[in-house]
Amino acid sequence: MTAFPRTEIGVGLISVGWMGKVHSRAYSAVPVVYPELGIIPKLIIAADTEPSRAEYAKDVLGYAESTLDYREVLAHPDVDVVSICAPNFLHAEIGIAAAKAGKAFWIEKPVGRGVEETRAIEDAANDAGVVSSIGFNYRHAPAIEKAKQMIADGTLGRITNIRGTFFADYSSEPNGALSWRFTRALAGSGVLGDLMGHLVDLMQYIVGPISDVSALTSTIHTQRPIQQMGKGTHFDVIEGGEMGDVENEDYAALLVRFAENAVAAGAVGTLEASRVAVGPRAAYNIEIYGTEGSLKWDFEKMNEFEVAIGRSGDLLGYQRVMAGPNFGDFAHFQPGAGTGMGFDDLKVVEVRKFLESYIGTRHVNSNIHDAVAAAQVIDAAERSAESGEWIHLNAVAGVTAAIR
Repeated sequence: MTAFPRTEIGVGLISVGWMGKVHSRAYSAVPVVYPELGIIPKLIIAADTEPSRAEYAKDVLGYAESTLDYREVLAHPDVDVVSICAPNFLHAEIGIAAAKAGKAFWIEKPVGRGVEETRAIEDAANDAGVVSSIGFNYRHAPAIEKAKQMIADGTLGRITNIRGTFFADYSSEPNGALSWRFTRALAGSGVLGDLMGHLVDLMQYIVGPISDVSALTSTIHTQRPIQQMGKGTHFDVIEGGEMGDVENEDYAALLVRFAENAVAAGAVGTLEASRVAVGPRAAYNIEIYGTEGSLKWDFEKMNEFEVAIGRSGDLLGYQRVMAGPNFGDFAHFQPGAGTGMGFDDLKVVEVRKFLESYIGTRHVNSNIHDAVAAAQVIDAAERSAESGEWIHLNAVAGVTAAIR
């Protein structure tokens, strides 16, 4: 097997919560899953304001050092790349600081609490000339990569319309704690920035840039029991507690048009997201319709999709197709169709793309420009929901969206 020269990359982590652990496992998996790359991530230092989490990073995850101050991660001379997994309200502060420190960064979404914060991070990354990567993990599912290829190849014909629904139940309990996610100053928007941001990126990645947006939003549970900051988790249920106002939306629906430079130029569609649906656990669905066929994918059945090709014959309608070695990065994880990949594997693909971009071999990772492109759609949706008007969007340079 031909390999690139062995390249050691020093890794820093900011925030050792669930996603910080996922990032850490992904870095450690790179030499095993992609030995041909010769990339060896070294876990140098992790930061968390909670001492037990900082110690966990060192004792369990394998970081050589830990600290309570993220600035020590950015100042460490052995750190080349930084994972930013802190809450939304810290993303701009830390992302800008990482860029100014000259560190390439992998940051979770939403990158900012709105389009202006996201653009500020973009400006800092541009000024510093650092590589960035964004936690848009659903675009790395092998079935999604196959769908993107089929759309670009014209297998479905001219794409006419799309439908996307990202429905989850993680906030469906009315007595679920009023965590930072429901507070505009800390989270920004609600389900728009959380789930809709993923869905918008996914559609732009496989179909192309969105040019026009009309939207409506709704807050289903307008009050929740107050939770002390830093105590418990977003999933805590509090009975009989003091109530506080939910400041952002639970549900959002968008009508969209795709830009003339999109692979699916002129296509239209609907996008919906809910964090309070009762029934769906993580039912993240897309449907793509063309003049010669269509396909459907659901994250709850991540390793397969349904596809229909043609308008005549004895085998009309949808066929279930299992992801296999010719779908995206599937062959790096499993030997054959039927043995599935999982959520954490998508983050391994994501870090592979990030580190390849960092060393300059390929630049196919999502980047800060993709984050701005998604954020401006979310911003347009908020403005449209308030005004009732269609909002037109200008193109964002440097994106990895599907462009003709």
